[in-house]
Amino acid sequence: MNNISPSAFTKAALEIERRRSEAFQTLEIHKAEIRKKAPEIDSLYNRILQTSIELSKAIISHSGNIDKIIDELKDKNLQNQLKIRIMLKEFGYPDDYLKAKFTCPDCNDSGYVNGSRCNCFNELIRKYTISELNEGCNIQLHDFEEFDLNLYSNLPDEQSGIVPRERMNTILVQCKNYVDTFSKESCSLFFLGKTGLGKTFISSMIAKALIEKGFNIVFDSINNLLIKAENDHFGRSDGNTVETIINADLVILDDLGSEFSTPFNNSILYNIINSRINMEVPTIVSTNLSLSELNEKYDERIISRLTGMYTPYRFFGTDIRQVKRRMMNK
Repeated sequence: MNNISPSAFTKAALEIERRRSEAFQTLEIHKAEIRKKAPEIDSLYNRILQTSIELSKAIISHSGNIDKIIDELKDKNLQNQLKIRIMLKEFGYPDDYLKAKFTCPDCNDSGYVNGSRCNCFNELIRKYTISELNEGCNIQLHDFEEFDLNLYSNLPDEQSGIVPRERMNTILVQCKNYVDTFSKESCSLFFLGKTGLGKTFISSMIAKALIEKGFNIVFDSINNLLIKAENDHFGRSDGNTVETIINADLVILDDLGSEFSTPFNNSILYNIINSRINMEVPTIVSTNLSLSELNEKYDERIISRLTGMYTPYRFFGTDIRQVKRRMMNK
């Protein structure tokens, strides 16, 4: 994990410390309760603490048959622990009631394992880094309940025979199911259709629902993300936007085709799309361009991956902004 944001690292470290502190505070509450309601258990608990002290002294002193002393003290400790578990159950408590409940069992909420950052610490850094990246996004997040199918015609299109409302209802149901069953192994989606048909709106609903479920989601226009990547590359900022995007649980790249077509932008875009395909993690890309317009703007490497590796969702209807204006003017 390169070029870690100092603020993201600080936020992650504070969260680790909060978790550890909360675990010990809860343990102290449990100990106080047992001390009051079951003093005999408390007495055994204190014996374990005393045995641990004796064990430490034996190791430091090197006096007598050290191995025998250590084995006897460990055996004594284990016997008392077993007695405590049995008595806790007899008093109606879980047998681990006097153990600290850490969020991460690998590092016991210290953030480190054998001198290296624990996976839980790295995951928090990634979460806060993505959160900072999304702070610059001007796209408002929405709930699925806000999507209004009445803005789409219930009459079949004269040329294609497609009923816009039926098509959009199908897409809405499929996107809800996508959220309900989402995992890091979910498929990638390609939203196609003319401007104003709800591609960004549905993308924002997916983003909000998955963020609320605890997934790390990058969501912004491709243009904004590429500007951030360019600023990183040329030293105008100290982040690593591309690495953050590539390693997110889900990336939603909105409005493909709105960005300037430059060798740098095309290279970064290909890197993001190709890397996430190779990692088998999901991406959602939306565009207002037709396939012929996409073929004119991008090289075959990008187009073949979008059309061959992504599940296409073709949006259909009339620009809902125009529909809303007509409804307001009636």
